[in-house]
Amino acid sequence: MSTQDRHHTLTVLVENRAGVLARVASLFARRGYNIESLAVAPTDDERFSRITIVVDVESAPLDQIVKQLFKLINVVKISELAPSDSVERELLLATVRTNGDDRARVLELLQIFEGKILNVGHAEITVSLEGDPAKVDDFESMLRPYGIVELQRTGRVALPKLDRTL
Repeated sequence: MSTQDRHHTLTVLVENRAGVLARVASLFARRGYNIESLAVAPTDDERFSRITIVVDVESAPLDQIVKQLFKLINVVKISELAPSDSVERELLLATVRTNGDDRARVLELLQIFEGKILNVGHAEITVSLEGDPAKVDDFESMLRPYGIVELQRTGRVALPKLDRTL
């Protein structure tokens, strides 16, 4: 089973109330479901938040995960987003060692991947990259040989692609 087949993206619309995220996370922990990525933020309607969860379906069947989520009182709607039918983004922040020629090579990678320099020190730079998860994975693997001092990635966020038919 490929990584793409194992990981499914769920968007869960929930009431924007204290403790809802804790209840969702607790459900996953109690059931032994593995979360690959988790992101949460309010929506355009302040009454609701959207939780984007990338789940590993080897830890439990997807339909079982969805049924358990729907049992939570604050869950309003659950959608599964296939990668081909959605727009997915992730953010990476990394501090990288850059000595001599390495700095120029890292800057060249940033240009190729359309990343940004956020902070510059004598022997390190902090960079950011936003993009689809595969692009972020590729960028991270290209940075590794230079020496990553610190790395932080956001959870994946996703929305359905828009219908282009009239």
